[in-house]
Amino acid sequence: MTEIINIQDTPVYVSESPSDSPLGGLIVIHEVWGLNDHIKSVADRFAKEGFLVYAPDLLSHTGIEEKVSSQLQHDLFNPEKRNEVQPKMRELMSPLQEPDFATNTVKSLEAIFNDLYNNPLTNKKVAILGFCFGGTYSYDLAVSEPNLLAAVPFYGHADQSVEELSKIQAPVMAFYGEKDEALISKLPELENKMNEAKVDFSYQVYSDCGHAFFNDSNPYAYNKEAADDAWNKTTTFLKAQFNQ
Repeated sequence: MTEIINIQDTPVYVSESPSDSPLGGLIVIHEVWGLNDHIKSVADRFAKEGFLVYAPDLLSHTGIEEKVSSQLQHDLFNPEKRNEVQPKMRELMSPLQEPDFATNTVKSLEAIFNDLYNNPLTNKKVAILGFCFGGTYSYDLAVSEPNLLAAVPFYGHADQSVEELSKIQAPVMAFYGEKDEALISKLPELENKMNEAKVDFSYQVYSDCGHAFFNDSNPYAYNKEAADDAWNKTTTFLKAQFNQ
C-alpha cells in the first residue's frame, strides 16, 4: 500500500512492505528533480524487499519541481545541449543556495527519521539512502543522527570535516560513476577523512558511467549493468545491517 502523509509540512510518500513484519524503516531521498515517479518506483522496489519506506519531498516548498521538465533533465546530460541548459539549471536551483536551506532540510529529515524510528513496525531500525541531492543529505543525516542504522549515498557530496564525520555511528556504503569527475576527484580525500574519523566507510566506483547512472528514466545517464550491481550490493548491505 502507498500513501502520502505530511510530517511537519513535508509531504512524504509512504510505501509499505507486503510483510506484516518489515525488516525496518528506510528513508529514500530524491535527486534535485524532486519526488518524481522514478523515486516512487525506487521506494516501491525497496518496500517489496521488506522495508517500510518513507520518501520525503524535500523540495516541495521551493517551486523547483513545477519548473523542471523531463526534457530539461535529459538535456543536462546530453553533451550537445548541456551548455545551453546549465544557466537555466543554475537559476532554477537557486533556492538550494539560500543560507537556511541546508539547516532546515536536515531538521526536516530529523523529524522524518524520528517518525519512522518511533513507528512500531520498524523496531527502531532506520537507514537512509539517497541520490545526488539525496546522497548529499544522506551523509548529512548520518552526521547528525547517532541512531541511524546505515547510510547509502549514491553520488552525493560529503564536504564535512574529520571532526564532523567522526560523529557518524552508522556504516556507510557509497556509489559513484567513474566519469563523475567532480566527485571522483574528491574521493581519495573523502576516504582519508573517513579513515581518520574511524567511520565504517566503503564505496564502489563503476567504470563507463557517470552521475545518475541509477536513474532508469534518464537515457543519457542510466547504465543498467552498474545500476543492477549497485541494487544487489545495496540490498545485501542493508539486509545485513537490519538482520544483526
